[in-house]
Amino acid sequence: MKSLGLVLSLLWTALPAAGADSSYIGMAAGGARIEALMVPGAAETSPAVLVIGGMNAQQGSSAVVLQDVKKYEGLARNRRPFRLLAIPLANPDGSRLVFPPAGAAYRENPESHALWRWIAIQSPDLVLIAGDDDFGLAAALSQGSVAGVGRVPARRVAAVAGILDPIIASKNIPRSEAHVEIQRRRSRSPRQVAEELGKVYGKEFNDLTYIPGMGLIGQLRLGRTADVQTLVSPFVDGPKAGTPGRPVSGNLAGYLVFAELAERTRDPKYLQMVKDAAGVGFTETGEMKESMGSSNGMSDGVFMSIPILGKAFKLTGESKYCDMAARHLAFMQNLDLRPDGLYRHSPTSENVAWGRGNAFPALGLSYALSDCAKGTPAFNMMLRQFQQHIETLSKFQDREGLWHQVIDEPASYAEFTATAMIGIAMLRGVRNGWLDAKAYQPRIDRAWKAVLARIAPNGDLMDVCESTNKQATLKDYLHREAILGRDIRGGGMALIFSTELAGL
Repeated sequence: MKSLGLVLSLLWTALPAAGADSSYIGMAAGGARIEALMVPGAAETSPAVLVIGGMNAQQGSSAVVLQDVKKYEGLARNRRPFRLLAIPLANPDGSRLVFPPAGAAYRENPESHALWRWIAIQSPDLVLIAGDDDFGLAAALSQGSVAGVGRVPARRVAAVAGILDPIIASKNIPRSEAHVEIQRRRSRSPRQVAEELGKVYGKEFNDLTYIPGMGLIGQLRLGRTADVQTLVSPFVDGPKAGTPGRPVSGNLAGYLVFAELAERTRDPKYLQMVKDAAGVGFTETGEMKESMGSSNGMSDGVFMSIPILGKAFKLTGESKYCDMAARHLAFMQNLDLRPDGLYRHSPTSENVAWGRGNAFPALGLSYALSDCAKGTPAFNMMLRQFQQHIETLSKFQDREGLWHQVIDEPASYAEFTATAMIGIAMLRGVRNGWLDAKAYQPRIDRAWKAVLARIAPNGDLMDVCESTNKQATLKDYLHREAILGRDIRGGGMALIFSTELAGL
């Protein structure tokens, strides 16, 4: 299949270019990137038509699609009645495709999942599939809700030049169900989204970790303090409470819920829990340890430990907590910060810059900086590292506003939580004056727009990476399941993003 890709690349290069944008929709089972091309229509609101070739690694249909794209590009923009999306080589390995897709995305049937979910989010008004076999894609798009978004009219056409000619001539392309739904999703305000998410997430706290905890913090911002106090009470003075002076969980970010409660209620029992968690970084005589000891070598440890130290400082005024935050950051960077400014997930993870493994440091530092005293050596060190990391991350945001499962592999799937978390970090950076608003506000806006499209009104989410411990290889990270449906972690982070944008 590499030779086919080369042929198509040479054909594309040989044809006169006229401004098509390109991106990747995913990766084939064998690792080949699946490319999409986009040609703007006469207006931003023009309907969208998607043409697909190479559904069975068919070189002929791929060449036809490329030729039609070039022909359409050659039209003056004011004569283009629709936005054109094209996938010239949808199935480079010639895999057996399944629609609707089966199995865990994108570990199983990766090409099928990539096509299905990408089409749902792009929400074209018409899909044309060139070639003799579409594996049932046209029927699946037309008859069922695509990835929970809506139906898309689709049909199979012969792989001959002029596929688009009848569509150009008709000038009448009704909006698809999927298009209407994506527009509706993107029209919601942050407050509306927060209220929708609040009906689903932040309703349980069975484990003292950040995963359910972020949803509870979102509920606090929505004014539901009493409900949250009831949920956390087993860990405060109930059967799940730890012994005095000892935190219950090694996942110290779970204690951020108690920090938020301490600020709101001034109840000393919540303050004590924050001090217990932050105290992990100190010896019995009060000296700082080398690190917080809760990272297990993973870059997640920046978020799991540093924000609670910032909260401990905010609540007590004791500078030792922010000093410890800076020390722990230096410890984690020594383990995981790559020379290019991205974090590998762990020293044993084949140097992979996992998406959430970079979102954790970005978000964790934005929290600590929000609470620690400005202008101190600890603050200045953390601020410098935050700015450098955010600048590096900004280079890898894709055209739609997303960060990917593997930050520096653009064909890995666009990951929901990493995008939300980095978006929050940038938002805090802009609002506190740590980042230039002119440079970063557009990135925040694009990230929010991308997240919005992937949140259904019932709380279902698209492409949340499953729980991930340290993995051995790049392939392992690429094959972590991308959840389509409800997910406590993703819902909690989306709730935080929406409430921060809403100013709650």
